[in-house]
Amino acid sequence: MKRTNADLTKISKYISLILRHKPEVIGMQLDANGWADVEELLAGIGRKYPIDFEILEEIVKTDNKQRYSFNEDKTKIRTNQGHSIQVDVELSVTEPPEILYHGTAERFSASIEAKGLLPGNRLYVHLSPDTETAEKVGRRHGKPIIYLINAGQMRQDGYIFYLSANGVWLTKTVPVCYLKKLEE
Repeated sequence: MKRTNADLTKISKYISLILRHKPEVIGMQLDANGWADVEELLAGIGRKYPIDFEILEEIVKTDNKQRYSFNEDKTKIRTNQGHSIQVDVELSVTEPPEILYHGTAERFSASIEAKGLLPGNRLYVHLSPDTETAEKVGRRHGKPIIYLINAGQMRQDGYIFYLSANGVWLTKTVPVCYLKKLEE
């Protein structure tokens, strides 16, 4: 089964919806750690899009954000982070670098400067290790704004950080006092 990049992108977005937010769309449940049975996932997706294991493997391998992971024998799959449903993706507490970054759209800056960074409908706030990544993230939502996060001070003050399998830093919240808006 050969698919175009547009087909793969559509299928990947559908997989992301299922594994991060709504497994019930295809009538499946994730386990406590966010894992889905690959055969069950393929059968569910197959009702909407033509898919086989080879296509799924290609999506996992070529996803530029490395959203997905297989278990060792490739019988289970999950997303690395970004969930809005309660799962434990078995993240280890990790000491962050002194500085991290958050990219967002300009239209969200007033709320961020009033309330800090909140996870919204996700389990964690997502932070980037560099300004380039933060800018790419922000650009997806409009004119980008980048915030510098004093992660070292947050850690000293008792905040917990995790590093996902695809290099995204995660924490529950970032209060305003740890944020600094970077000017262009």
